[in-house]
Amino acid sequence: MLETGIQGRAETLVSKGNTAASMGSGNLEVFATPCMVALMEEASQRSVAPFLGEGESTVGTKLCVSHDAATPVGMKVWAESTLTEIDGRRLVFEVRAFDACGPIGQGTHERFIILRQRFLEKVEAKKA
Repeated sequence: MLETGIQGRAETLVSKGNTAASMGSGNLEVFATPCMVALMEEASQRSVAPFLGEGESTVGTKLCVSHDAATPVGMKVWAESTLTEIDGRRLVFEVRAFDACGPIGQGTHERFIILRQRFLEKVEAKKA
């Protein structure tokens, strides 16, 4: 059963492939903001997945985050999420990101619970 307080975590190693220079979000060889955001979404999505019903999934709909410190290639980074609000199908998470030296980002993330098949049918209908 979904309840506030559920926590999640996702981690990765900073490599050439997830730097700002590689992602096109800057020209420096440091962990890219889009990759930090993706890690925050992964931590959030993973945390609630075991509590969803058959055929359900979640989709990210809103992010409000700051990327406060740079992380060099070769260092591990991780994101942590805490489910802070449940409003019907709407889920709100507090998200934080870290490297070995401390916090690197923070904010909030919103996801919605969806029926996977119905969602994909609507997406496919856009092609018509």
